[in-house]
Amino acid sequence: MGEYTDVKELSFKDASKELEFIVRALESGELELEDSLAKYARGVELLAELRGRLANAEQQVQELLSDNVEIEADSTSAPVDSFMNE
Repeated sequence: MGEYTDVKELSFKDASKELEFIVRALESGELELEDSLAKYARGVELLAELRGRLANAEQQVQELLSDNVEIEADSTSAPVDSFMNE
């Protein structure tokens, strides 16, 4: 598979496009067996990388949301108008 760029060097968008191209090529049924096997292996590699990146992004979002909830929960300041009536 030396003809392919390392999946870690591809942007998410480029990896997704390549995976889509591979799926279409495999579905066409026009590839030789060896080409089909090589493309299938590359597709598995791309899919694993994309899933890993998505899981990482999801984890980062969850951490940001969790941090935001903690900030809101720690905010114990009184309402602005509470001191006006004293």
